[in-house]
Amino acid sequence: MAERNRRTVRDLRRGNRARVLQRLYFDGPLSRQELGPATGLSSGSISNVVAELSAEGLLEEAGVVDSDGGRPRTLLRVAPGGGLLIGIDIGETRIRVELFDLALTELARTERLLAQHGYDVDRIVGHVRSGVADVLRDAGADPGRLLGIGIGVPGIIERHAPDGAVGDVGSVVHGQTIDWSAVPFERLLRDAVRIPPEVPFFIDNGAKTLGQAEMWFGGGRGAGVSAVALIGSGVGACVNHGDLLGEARSSMALEWGHTTVQLRGRRCRCGSIGCLEAYAGAEAMRERWHEAGGPLPADADDETALAALLAAAYPGAGGEPDPLAVSLLDETAECLGAALGDLINLFLPERILLGGWAGLLIGPHLLPDIRRYAQEYALRHAAARTTIELGRLGPDAVTVGAATLPLSDFLARGGSRPSPEAQSGPSAPGFRTAVDAVRGRGRTRTVSDATG
Repeated sequence: MAERNRRTVRDLRRGNRARVLQRLYFDGPLSRQELGPATGLSSGSISNVVAELSAEGLLEEAGVVDSDGGRPRTLLRVAPGGGLLIGIDIGETRIRVELFDLALTELARTERLLAQHGYDVDRIVGHVRSGVADVLRDAGADPGRLLGIGIGVPGIIERHAPDGAVGDVGSVVHGQTIDWSAVPFERLLRDAVRIPPEVPFFIDNGAKTLGQAEMWFGGGRGAGVSAVALIGSGVGACVNHGDLLGEARSSMALEWGHTTVQLRGRRCRCGSIGCLEAYAGAEAMRERWHEAGGPLPADADDETALAALLAAAYPGAGGEPDPLAVSLLDETAECLGAALGDLINLFLPERILLGGWAGLLIGPHLLPDIRRYAQEYALRHAAARTTIELGRLGPDAVTVGAATLPLSDFLARGGSRPSPEAQSGPSAPGFRTAVDAVRGRGRTRTVSDATG
């Protein structure tokens, strides 16, 4: 009974710390007086938690504000220097590794191009190993201050697979378009990357990390239901339900690029036919432009080819648009609009955001047509309540979103650092529990996040 009570007290203390940290992170800076009603904690509990977190270097003062006739109130915020995070984007054309502080301010970055060798697993693991070492060295950072490494990858993520990193816990990647079949990615990284053993890895679908970044800091914040499309060499999407501190927040990645937009259509790299990705992905647009006789070098990569295609269709003042390029891009806009219409009908989102490097490149030209086609293919009432915009965080959003995976886990644990015996997955249950605590619900819930 005594051990059971000790666990209860410990969990209560951790929950109180999580409430304060989460509220300060997302709504701060706040005063101690404001933290009380915001978290539902007593003034005594607030004082104890603030004293603990400040002593651990996780909170710092952020100025003072005048009160109504009383003493000035000191504002508090989460200390950016309280820990380090690494976000990694295993993209279609490159691997980007970034080191952040707790405020997600970039401290160092490095990139590795993938065009020559593609998705050879050993080479990818080697790139991650050297990239992590590079950013820590460039920033002069102590690996012992790392709170975790978040990674966005293409494909379907299987949790707690037998080939995992710690006992039987790990993440396995099924990436049909990159020829990854049940790759025990977490175990491979744990064996290769030189970091302290207690530092956890958090692996998730790249579209989902993009969606989390936009939900935390970009165009998705405050929406009840939002969808975020990642358009790069391939195509993916994420759907978020509930606002940032909502009671029933959930997020799921979708293999949206492999929904059918054309019966008996083009062959997709996944092996099926008529997939959205076979028309709207940058790799497919490069192939279609080449097949149409577009002036491309035989070895042009996806980014070079897409830039050339857009330049041909939109040559600027005095230029004559290439009708083949205009037609190809209009077909792309219609396919994207039709597929977005499906998302609208299925999920009734308030907002849809187009992101990914290719999405941000074509968006300024094609967004009006994409909206028009989406309205034609979606139900009128559903389409009328949905806005379609470009993502706000730029091409680095997947990396930022990847860094939010260990950050959300850290906040959910009330700022306690991970131990080798208690590494967790991508933080959905822990994060949900802490969010419920912030909302003052006084109960524990678990929301299962599908990863697509």
